Amino acid sequence: MYTFEVRLQMPFVRAVVLVREALRDEGFGVAMEIDVQALFREKLGVSDRPYLILGACNPGLAREAIARDPDIGVLLPCNVVVRSESDVVTDVVFMDPAAVLGLTGEANLVHLAEEVRMRLFRVRERLDFPSAST
Repeated sequence: MYTFEVRLQMPFVRAVVLVREALRDEGFGVAMEIDVQALFREKLGVSDRPYLILGACNPGLAREAIARDPDIGVLLPCNVVVRSESDVVTDVVFMDPAAVLGLTGEANLVHLAEEVRMRLFRVRERLDFPSAST
């Protein structure tokens, strides 16, 4: 598997706020953002449910990864998808950095990938708690 996820019992807009906060609390910034719903509406003239791709980056870990393998940038940042399943259900899907960085075959990146994975697991755990009380 190349992803892990959590289903939140809350509207999309609230989930996006919580995802950003949880990422920040684990040392990630959002380096890029793609509003897929807006892109499809503009380019294809279709209206889909909200779907946002956040490029999460921990600058210190990213710098270390690039120092070890300058080509690793093609696999960065870690994508986090926030997608609306209904008006009150939102899925948050995380790229599994251990699976993706495993594509490099570089043993010296395993430690970094595991560190990023553990931080993203903690983000998922932070998100899962409020869904139970909402």
